[in-house]
Amino acid sequence: MVLQMKQVHKSIGVTEILNDVSFIIEDNEKVALVGVNGAGKTSVFRLITGAWSPDGGEISSARNMKLGYLPQLSEDDVLPEDEEHALTLYGALDRVFDPIREMETQLRAYEHNMGTLSGDALEAVLKKYDTLNLEFERAGGYEINSRLKGVLRGLGFSDDQWDQPFFTLSGGQKTRALLGKLLLDRSDLLLLDEPTNHLDIESVAWLEDYLRNFNGAVLIISHDRYFMDRVVSKTIEIENKQSVVYNGNYSTFVKQKAINRALAEKAYAQNQKTIKHHEEVIKTIRGFGTEAAIIRAKSREKLLAKMERVDKPAEDPATMRLKLTPRLNSGNDVLSVEDLTMGFGENILFEDINFEIKKGDKTALIGPNGIGKSTLLKLITKDLLPLSGRIREGVNVRVGYYDQSQALALDESKTIFEELADTYPRMTQTQIRTTLGSFMFIGDDVFKPISALSGGERGRVQLAKIMLNQANFLILDEPTNHLDLFSKEILEASLREYTGTLFYISHDRYFINNTANHILELTDKGITGYAGNYDYYLEKKAQLEAMQDEDTIQEMAPALSQKEEYELKKEQEAAERKRRNRLEKVEAEIHETETRIKACDDLLATESIGTSATEAQKIFSERSKLEENLTSLLEEWETLH
Repeated sequence: MVLQMKQVHKSIGVTEILNDVSFIIEDNEKVALVGVNGAGKTSVFRLITGAWSPDGGEISSARNMKLGYLPQLSEDDVLPEDEEHALTLYGALDRVFDPIREMETQLRAYEHNMGTLSGDALEAVLKKYDTLNLEFERAGGYEINSRLKGVLRGLGFSDDQWDQPFFTLSGGQKTRALLGKLLLDRSDLLLLDEPTNHLDIESVAWLEDYLRNFNGAVLIISHDRYFMDRVVSKTIEIENKQSVVYNGNYSTFVKQKAINRALAEKAYAQNQKTIKHHEEVIKTIRGFGTEAAIIRAKSREKLLAKMERVDKPAEDPATMRLKLTPRLNSGNDVLSVEDLTMGFGENILFEDINFEIKKGDKTALIGPNGIGKSTLLKLITKDLLPLSGRIREGVNVRVGYYDQSQALALDESKTIFEELADTYPRMTQTQIRTTLGSFMFIGDDVFKPISALSGGERGRVQLAKIMLNQANFLILDEPTNHLDLFSKEILEASLREYTGTLFYISHDRYFINNTANHILELTDKGITGYAGNYDYYLEKKAQLEAMQDEDTIQEMAPALSQKEEYELKKEQEAAERKRRNRLEKVEAEIHETETRIKACDDLLATESIGTSATEAQKIFSERSKLEENLTSLLEEWETLH
């Protein structure tokens, strides 16, 4: 056992935050802590770190447990100011190994002294050297440089950034550096609050592998469901100030929670039905008015009072309601990008890229940070002009755009109500309030100034505007940023049902997997299309990498365009349908041929045919041909099967 919380309570002033939180984290266990925004997840972390003390209950940990903590908002306090200005990125992370470096310095000193000593003095130094060298080896002293370089590269830092002064890094880069320090510092328990923030997809995939193999326990708060599915084996939900533990990853938790809720609602309904039945029986008996009836009714009332009452299941947290419906249909050709080149000054982001988006496509644009994904979206929405190339919209295309920066999408000087009223002047006050209510802006919330909204609230206002726009081509830049898990799932369901065309950027692989039927990958080599969801993309990439690893191809064929990939998949699907149809036909022909062979055998066994050599020869010849045909059919069946 690494950590245990037992019936922990916590209040701030008169506000109760947690009232019954209990769970155990075992050695090397990887655990997710989930719940709606404001449920108390970060409060649990503060209690574990000792920043807060519980008002009730117990928090216990293994003796001498080493704790590592990555807070969500850590850009300002990664290093003391004097260290930030004195150290490079590499040097800042290398500070983790100061105790090991000191051992290495002492080992070098022993080695130097050995050349000047002899006899007992040399023997004494040799013993000290052997003891310290064993400790140095156990601490991973011979691996620290390779570990440090591996973590830096895994978290997306290029080699030329290693010598960059730490204070010149962006806030997101500093947070990544802090994560790197924690990973290198071999803690017994890591607390990670949104560790995938500021990481691109490749870095997140690296982090998943690292944490799965990490020799310690990890407790994670994250909105990245794909990440949780791949890393954790236990999920703890904080809901209604209490904790519920589920064995399994995030997807298992979602399924089990739905089952538990259905069972709880059924048990409550049955309990209420039984209580009502007893109450009606008691009322009927009392209506008889006799002394015996009254005695009997009182007896039943005592039994009813002792009857176990099932608590009504708590209401689900309030969530937004989103329905995306295009006002009109677009043509089949929604967007065509031809020989597009874009850059700023001498920095060329991409050049000569080509792709098409057809009606009904739901396409995710992926690629490393800084490759130009958001710039490409701004070119399509005409917020920027390309250096060269052409972008063509199809017939009747009406665009709805979600801007991840939110700066251009919303007017900071307005209230939420004014933002919708000015954008859609024909809407009545009642219609605006009803719409905003669907996005969890109730009562006076609608008069909040945009400038005072959180990231999640701003996102919901943008989604409300997009819903009212009734666009048939949605262009979304990181739409799940700032949304809680439940809001993400609602957005996913809405986009799956959306009958228009969708093109978006996202680092949320779970979201991509559940909404995309095409992937466009933008890299420094160009753009490549994959006709499937994120799992399909990973499968295809793995196949290509396996082909390269096995040297089965001398040179990679040119990457398929999105259209070629789509056509190839259609050809494969058509070939599969043809195979299945032929297999069914062959099986029917085998059955028919075997029936006819049996009929021939039956005829040859009859007396009339047996006594006629001519008829017997004729039937035997037919049977031989049927046998040959059956052999061919069986061979074809094996090939098809």
